[in-house]
Amino acid sequence: MQRIYIAGHRGMVGGAIRRRLEAQRAAGEDIELITPTSSELDLTDQTAVRGFMQAECPDVVILAAAKVGGIHANNTYPADFIYENLMIECNVIHQAFAAGVTRLLQLGSSCIYPRDVPQPMREDALLTGTLEPTNEPYAVAKIAGIKLCESYNRQHGTDYRSVMPTNLYGPGDNFHPENSHVLPALIRRFHEAARDGLDEVTIWGTGKPRREFLHVDDMAEASLFVLGLDKTTYEANTAPMLSHINVGSGTDVSIMELAQMVAAVTGFRGRITSDPSKPDGTMRKLMDLSRLARMGWRAGIGLEEGLRSTYDWFLKQDSDTLRAK
Repeated sequence: MQRIYIAGHRGMVGGAIRRRLEAQRAAGEDIELITPTSSELDLTDQTAVRGFMQAECPDVVILAAAKVGGIHANNTYPADFIYENLMIECNVIHQAFAAGVTRLLQLGSSCIYPRDVPQPMREDALLTGTLEPTNEPYAVAKIAGIKLCESYNRQHGTDYRSVMPTNLYGPGDNFHPENSHVLPALIRRFHEAARDGLDEVTIWGTGKPRREFLHVDDMAEASLFVLGLDKTTYEANTAPMLSHINVGSGTDVSIMELAQMVAAVTGFRGRITSDPSKPDGTMRKLMDLSRLARMGWRAGIGLEEGLRSTYDWFLKQDSDTLRAK
C-alpha cells in the first residue's frame, strides 16, 4: 500500500488532487490518503509537523498547502504571506526528509518569475530579474520552496519535485470579493450584478494585462503525472539547480476579454468599465510549457468550458458559506 499525505487537501488544488486519488483508489489502486485538517495540524508549527511526520511516516508527500490571495491581499498582508509560506515549506519539506520520505511534490506559482521576463516564461528565467512588487513576498517564499527541494535532492539524494502552475480556477476556489484571485472575484461580482439588475460593473485596473488560466482538475492531473514520472525521465528533462516544471494551458486572454467571458456566462448584460487608478500588476504572464509537453502532458479543459462548470459549482454553494470566505 502507498500512503500519501496531502498537505492542503481542503484547498482548491489539494482538493482536486484528493478527488483524483480517491477515484484511483476506487478503481482498485492500493492507496491510503493521510489528510489531517488545519485544526488538527498547524503546518507553521515545527514541533507539531515533526511529531506528525514521525508518527505517520508517509511514503509520498504532496505539498499543496499555502497562504494565497490576489493583488489586494498580497499588498495588505505581505508579512503574513512570506512568513506563513516559508514556515509551511520549511517544516513540511525538512520533517518529511527527517521521517525518511524520499518522494515529495511541491506546488508553487508562476509569480516566481521576474516582472519583465520574456514571454512565454521559460523555467530558466527564474532569478534573472526583479519580481513583481505587488506579490514579491509570496514569490520569494515559493522560490525558496523550489530551492529547498533541490537542495535536499543534491545533499541527501531525495526525489523532491516542484510544479509551477499558472493562474488556477475551478471548484473549491475562494470567491471573496476582495481577497480572491481575479477570475473568482469576477465571477462573484458579475453574478451579483446580474442578480441585482445593475447596469455597470467596473473591473480593477486598465483591463489590458493578459493572463493564462488553468482549470484545477487539469492541474491535479498534471501534478500526479509529474509525480508519477520515473526518476530517469524526470531528471533527463530538468537539471539539479533548475528542476521545477511549468504547468499551464498555453493560451492567455486580457482581463477585459476575461470579464466579457464571465459576463456572458453569468448573464450580465450591462456595461463593463475599467478603473486605471488600481494596479494592473504584471502586464503579461504566459507559461512556456515545452518541458512538460516533452514529457507527454497537455491541458484538456478549455477556458469557456471551465468557466461554465466553475459557475455551476459556484451556484450550488450555500450563500452563507460563500459570504464567510
